Amino acid sequence: MDKFLSFLKASWEEVQHNVTWPKFSDLQSSSTLVLVASLIFALLVGLIDLVFENGLNAFYQSF
Repeated sequence: MDKFLSFLKASWEEVQHNVTWPKFSDLQSSSTLVLVASLIFALLVGLIDLVFENGLNAFYQSF
């Protein structure tokens, strides 16, 4: 149990003194970038799905 408590104390000290936390504005800009990229990717995948669905439906109806 002593090892575990020592680990927790050392971890907490590491978080308080040695970790460099990003600024809130940096987090906002990164989050915005991820959101925009995710939306673009979702639209692209949706468009590809629509094209394949319509293409396969047209192919299957031709028989």
